[in-house]
Amino acid sequence: MRYLPLTPDDRDAMLAAIGVETIDDLFVDVPVAARLDGPVDLPRVAGEVEVERQLQRLAAKNVTAGSVPFFCGAGAYRHHVPATVDHIIQRSEFLTSYTPYQPEIAQGTLQYLYEFQTQVANLTGMEVANASLYDGSTAMAEGVLMATRVTRRNKAVISGGVHPHYVAATETVVHAVGVETEVLPAAIDAEADVIARIGPDTACVVVQTPNVFGTATDVTKIAEAAHAAGALLIVVVTEAVSMGLLKSPGEMGADIVAAEGQSIGNALNYGGPYVGLFACRQSLIRQMPGRLCGETVDADGERGFVLTLSTREQHIRRDKATSNICTNSGLCCLAFSVHMSLLGETGLRKLALLNHEKALATRDALAAIPGVEVLTPRFFNEFAVRLPGSAAGVVEQLAQSQVLAGVPYSRLAPEAGMDDVMLVAATETTTDDDIKALVGALTAVLP
Repeated sequence: MRYLPLTPDDRDAMLAAIGVETIDDLFVDVPVAARLDGPVDLPRVAGEVEVERQLQRLAAKNVTAGSVPFFCGAGAYRHHVPATVDHIIQRSEFLTSYTPYQPEIAQGTLQYLYEFQTQVANLTGMEVANASLYDGSTAMAEGVLMATRVTRRNKAVISGGVHPHYVAATETVVHAVGVETEVLPAAIDAEADVIARIGPDTACVVVQTPNVFGTATDVTKIAEAAHAAGALLIVVVTEAVSMGLLKSPGEMGADIVAAEGQSIGNALNYGGPYVGLFACRQSLIRQMPGRLCGETVDADGERGFVLTLSTREQHIRRDKATSNICTNSGLCCLAFSVHMSLLGETGLRKLALLNHEKALATRDALAAIPGVEVLTPRFFNEFAVRLPGSAAGVVEQLAQSQVLAGVPYSRLAPEAGMDDVMLVAATETTTDDDIKALVGALTAVLP
């Protein structure tokens, strides 16, 4: 039975209160060309079995990452997630059914968030981490807002190596509160160019390592220059596994780290949900967005966990909140934390090293193809290559041969003038046969 609580009189009363005559008046700002002039062309009635079969037929048209040689990255990476992760995250000890406002009924959730924070702090080399944000891009946006509160300045300088989607998400968020952003032109190896743009009005400089082109950079000198000018350094990381091999952002002088945690414990999932990692210096903790879980003892002296710091709009007045984020990515946090616990420090380092080795093998194989130029000078598991022609066209051609070769940079930033650049990623899931298939398919389509 359909639930239609409103009568025609109710609707008329609401329209009158709003000040319009018809429901159509509510959509006058939507272009006529974008409106439907009738119901969507779908069957009005279908049985469950028929619907399932139709959806299966539609799903079969997709080429999944695990079914063909796969070299796509650009901020979302295919890694092996042990079956143990999926088993553990469904256990009721952790997957409690209530949000952590009342600790007496949410100890499982609070404990894994506490452990998650500890893992993220250790991974990033920072002193404190929160209970996650939505994803890496919104974490970067929150980092910029946080920097403006800390420094009382109003400008962010963003490197040309930061992922264009992260930049777009950040600009969407911060422009509403009047924060100025200066985004440098796309560059494969020029994170340090931000130093020349630092001024007395700079709240923060934002760099990414490895950057969107895969270039790994020691940003220590950038941190020193930012601090000398009274600005903060925000380091963005889109591939969390890289921190198992490279120097951590904290070691390089970062004040804030905004990272994407999808690579650990979370599959690609058609783009989400993912999990934003956010960490900072202890001295900045009062301006950190989101939730922070802490350890305490109960009335009997037993170990317990509570929300220690939670300056979000649900808990204090909206205009006083450090963030208007409504929640953390709880289940993705749990998956991240379980996978990290299974790996341990030694396992993470071995996983990271294997990723780098696979990327080196892929790089060497592609570099041997006439007409292919490897552009990224130093990398973790992703690098950029220049092709003799449109990278988007090559990617489409190789897809017809059941090889997902990479991501054309023009898909991320059409205006950058890098139509011949393709981003290639290799992980522990990449096999020697995958590399051979990529080389063979690419050789066949290049002039």
